[in-house]
This record gives sequence, structure tokens and C-alpha cells, in this order.
Amino acid sequence: MARISGVELPNNKRVIIGLTYIYGIGPSRSKAILSKTGINPDTRIKDLDDQQVNEIKKVIDAEYRVEGDLRTEVQLSIKRLMDIGSYRGLRHRMNLPTRGQRTKTNARTRKGVKRAVPGKKKPPGPG
Repeated sequence: MARISGVELPNNKRVIIGLTYIYGIGPSRSKAILSKTGINPDTRIKDLDDQQVNEIKKVIDAEYRVEGDLRTEVQLSIKRLMDIGSYRGLRHRMNLPTRGQRTKTNARTRKGVKRAVPGKKKPPGPG
């Protein structure tokens, strides 16, 4: 099993897919990395030799910010928005959607489990 940037890549996946298990590398970056190293994207990870794995590591370390560094950078960016009191920062602080989605309905992932509000239910109407 190949270990790149602290992530164990699954053996029986193609290299182009396996690289996407690393936080910060998606399909397009994976394709770019493989074209720079000259590795066939259809190769399985278990079929890579140590030299090829080292080439991939070198390219990732030299050109991309991935895993822990990237997570730290994202968290610091969010913290900066919250500290300066921007609209997006306030939305992060209140755990609400930050990109303009509606919240009257939907947004349950961000808002959490629905809680009952006392006195909200309407009395039954006539009929």
C-alpha cells in the first residue's frame, strides 16, 4: 500500500482515482501530477514501484499544499473572517449557510436537528 502525504492509498484503485484520497487533490490535480511524472493514469496503485511513488511525492511536496497544511490554512481563513466580523464570518459563527442559500426551509445540514418552537403551532381552523 502506497503512503503519500500521510495517507494510505487503496491498492486496487487506479492511480488517478487513488490520488484523490489525499485532501487537496481532486481529479484535475491528480491528472496534472501524473502527466508531470509520466505515469499512466490507468496503472493500479499496487503496481507502482518505489521510484514512481517517490516521483509523485516529490511533485506533490514541491507544488501543492495538501492535508494538514491545507486544513490549517482553511481554518485560519475562516477564523480571520470571523475575527474581522464580515458577513461570511458571522454566518460561520452562527453555523448557517455562508453562500446565499435560503434558510427558511432546507439548510438542515448546517442548522442541525429541527427544534420545536413553543407557541408556533397554529390552532386548527374551521372545517
